[in-house]
Amino acid sequence: MRAVVQRVASAKVEVDGRTVSEIGPGLLVLLGVGKGDTEADADWMAEKVANLRIFEDQAGKMNRSVLDGSKDIIAVSQFTLYGDARKGRRPSFIEAMEPEAAKRLYELFCARARQAGLTVGEGVFGAHMKVSLLNDGPVTIWLEGRGQG
Repeated sequence: MRAVVQRVASAKVEVDGRTVSEIGPGLLVLLGVGKGDTEADADWMAEKVANLRIFEDQAGKMNRSVLDGSKDIIAVSQFTLYGDARKGRRPSFIEAMEPEAAKRLYELFCARARQAGLTVGEGVFGAHMKVSLLNDGPVTIWLEGRGQG
């Protein structure tokens, strides 16, 4: 499982011109599910995202997690995080999990993040989405799941 986590001042997801999720300060999480990922990977990633200390404390150091602040995230499924463009000009996505199983693990990630205390907005799995954000910092972190990378 892979995630690009961005600290945002605001973020929004639209599908067919309709806003499906919107937050102020918090995290935008682009989540890719790869072949071989399991429920344990979704659990690990949700815990990691919830407790990742990338928000500043009073001293200006990154010592606070989203749980210490707004508790708001938007999770967007993004199979293209498994795109491999090392050969040729067109990425290969053969390492991405097939859609039905990936959707189940994406939904499990969202459920586990809620259990951790987060308010989770979601994209629409498999839809063409417009994602907008105001990156705060900018702070962008790449997370590679357990046992990978």
